[in-house]
Amino acid sequence: MRAFSAPFRRIAAAGVVTALALAMVACGSDDDPAASGPDLGLLKAGTLRIGTLTDAPPNVYVKDGKFTGFDNDLITAVAAKLNLKPEFVGTDFSALLSQVNSGQYDLGSSSITITEARKKTVAFSNGYDFGYLGLNTTKTSGITKFDQLAGKRVVVVQGTVQDDYATSKNLDPVRVPNYNAAVGQLKAGTADAWISPAEIGEKMAKEQGGGVVILAAKELSSAPTAYAVAKSNDKLREAVNKALDEVIADGTWTKLVEQYYPGRAVPASFKPGSGTVKFTAPKV
Repeated sequence: MRAFSAPFRRIAAAGVVTALALAMVACGSDDDPAASGPDLGLLKAGTLRIGTLTDAPPNVYVKDGKFTGFDNDLITAVAAKLNLKPEFVGTDFSALLSQVNSGQYDLGSSSITITEARKKTVAFSNGYDFGYLGLNTTKTSGITKFDQLAGKRVVVVQGTVQDDYATSKNLDPVRVPNYNAAVGQLKAGTADAWISPAEIGEKMAKEQGGGVVILAAKELSSAPTAYAVAKSNDKLREAVNKALDEVIADGTWTKLVEQYYPGRAVPASFKPGSGTVKFTAPKV
């Protein structure tokens, strides 16, 4: 074997170290599909593309140019467990489920209540929250109960469970594309009531109601809210369910509930995620 000089050996050793360092950087690169774990059928390796809304606080909205809210912060934590980068895109709720199913988004995040009708379009993760139907109206309307809506001009956001509720009660609702439009109709006096997701309706009444809009009543919805995924992507749905249980178990879910819904009690009948994970009840 040929003997090498000391300077040559030092150069060779330095080259090996450099090569190893470059190899480590490549393994951790965002461009490496292996860095994001198993193939989940995503539109882009390492990225979870999420369709959501921009105007529905405290659930999903944009603040200072950033998508946030309970639902979006929770899915961000879920994505971190999966070593994925969340990429949010704003859309209208009426289009969201079909956009998820057609592959425009990997997942839909918008306090989506699970219904049998919606299961025909998309698949759902395990439920991560419960919700209330809200009755928004004006201070001078005299409306205080849901059973006073017959013959009134009622506004709903198209495609929501509130739309379904109004239709089931034969109210012939006025359908609008987003929550800002619903609040706007109440403020303008072109609607008598808005059937809302109660948390959203209450917050928007305080922040955008101009002292005119109020939340007059609410009632518990019978089904949980969940994330929507394409019916063809069982791998992603199963991965999201596993990671969702992890963020429930580590206290993230409880922390976000306390942040976005301070003082809100969790019904005894509701168990987030798979229902098998122990969690700390939010402070009331």
